[in-house]
Amino acid sequence: MNVTPPIKVLLADDERLVRSGFKVLLDLEDDITVVGEATNGAEAVELARATRPDVVLMDIRMPRLDGIRATGQIAATGGLEQVKVLILTTYDTEDNVFEALAAGASGFLLKDAGPAELLHAIRVIAAGDALLAPRITRRLISQVTAQRRAAKSAEDRLAVLTDREREVVALVGQGMSNDEIGAALFLSPATARTHVSRAMVKLGARDRAQLVVIAYQTGLSHFDP
Repeated sequence: MNVTPPIKVLLADDERLVRSGFKVLLDLEDDITVVGEATNGAEAVELARATRPDVVLMDIRMPRLDGIRATGQIAATGGLEQVKVLILTTYDTEDNVFEALAAGASGFLLKDAGPAELLHAIRVIAAGDALLAPRITRRLISQVTAQRRAAKSAEDRLAVLTDREREVVALVGQGMSNDEIGAALFLSPATARTHVSRAMVKLGARDRAQLVVIAYQTGLSHFDP
């Protein structure tokens, strides 16, 4: 009988009470284990290299190295490609959440989220299946990318995709899961997942969150207020 190993989580927050609260909650779960606690961004990078967690709960504002730069360093470190960073933020309107996603984060969660939402977020991010809080994420990305222009034109970036892959990326940008994409396009979830994976490879997206960013940058997805 195969036993699935627990999800390894690294906590990165300069507030001791916040870390303690998260640890108490996570230690109650059989499928989650806390492998380390970092008090600043630099320490988070060091511990990520040492413990190779599945998920890092990363605060944005920390001393020595902020959470965004720490996320970028983790994403750029060889051997840590499977490490997923879940950004923790106080406000859902911070423009730097976009910077965190662009740096390699897999999603973000408000610090005032309830215990059930936090546990769900960790499991979803660990599975790499979907971006968190799609409504808020779409708004943030649309606000920031409206002021940005990619070095290459959108059409140049999307030229590598098939028509079906473009459809799939557009739906990923809308926050749809593979099951939802399959239903919308009359595909099996496995086929939808394959199209998502191929699009990620072709566009150089580290994970699904990066694919959402690209969907908005290129205009495949649009935010509807």
